[in-house]
Order: sequence, then C-alpha cells, then structure tokens
Amino acid sequence: MNVLGISGSLRQGSYNTALLRAATELAPDGMTIEEFDLSPIPFYNDDVRLQGFPPSVEDLRTKIRRADALLFVTPEYNRSIPGVLKNAVDWASRAPNQPFDDKPVAIMGASQSILGTAFANHHLRQILVYLNAQMLNGPEVLVGGAAARFDERGRLTDEATRNVVAGHLSGLKRLALRLKG
Repeated sequence: MNVLGISGSLRQGSYNTALLRAATELAPDGMTIEEFDLSPIPFYNDDVRLQGFPPSVEDLRTKIRRADALLFVTPEYNRSIPGVLKNAVDWASRAPNQPFDDKPVAIMGASQSILGTAFANHHLRQILVYLNAQMLNGPEVLVGGAAARFDERGRLTDEATRNVVAGHLSGLKRLALRLKG
C-alpha cells in the first residue's frame, strides 16, 4: 500500500515533518509512505491554471491519484491550516479529475500548544469532506506539547504518542483496504 504523506509545514525543524517521518518508521507491514514537498507549489492563480497546471502541481495531482491513501500532517496557524497546505489542496482539487474524490485520508498534527492541532485538523477535515475524500475518523493524532515528545534530532521518542501514530496508520490501512473492496 502506497501512502502519500504531506507535511503542511515548510520549516526546516518542523515537528509536523518530524511526525511524518515518524509515521514512515511506524507504518504497518505492507505500507510505505512517500513524503511530498510542498515548497515548489506556486501560489494559486486561475489564469495560470487555465494555461495548464505547472509541473509541480501536475506532479502533486499525479501522486495523489496514484496513492492508495493520503496522510496529511499539519501544524495549526490561527486555528486553521497553513496557507501553503490550503494552496496545495486548492491547486490539486481543480478540474478535470480532482484526485481527492473517494481517496482514503488520515490527518495528524503536532504543536507546542496543549490542544495540539485540533482546530487545524477539524478545518482540514471540512475541506476534504467537501472534496469527497474518505476520512479516517479516529483515533485522532493531535500531538500537544511537541517539544517534550521529540528529541533534538527530531525523532519522536514519546512511546505513548508512537503507539497512537501506529494505531492511526493501521486504521488508515484498514480504511483503504475496505474502500478498495
């Protein structure tokens, strides 16, 4: 099972990118997670889209389409998702053949906040439900107090959090297999 993993953060030392890397390590047997870098995606401009998708956007759309499932790992900015992630979703979701339709999706996030990324998670769910993605409802992975859960190299060291991440990925695998029939 091929999962496309997307971090909503461009920051070098991002806890969310570190959480995505932990997910690649904790994926259940038979699941691989490929990381996608959002930094080459330009700002959405419908005039540009009408001339054809930029290569970085076409790459994203193709990889979403080919993936068996998606894993979003996003920080929370002002109780929502980062602009870079919303921008990428806006680009990828345009016709023809928007690739989120019926795609199994899981969401995780890490933050210094005690609430983790609860509001960003909810907002991203709203967007993806509108695009007819098939959401994994739980267990939610909302990593609060992230600095205490990762070491100085960015490795997820908190065993309880590692177990929740592993359970989340197993749930995504079950959802994807169920939807495949």
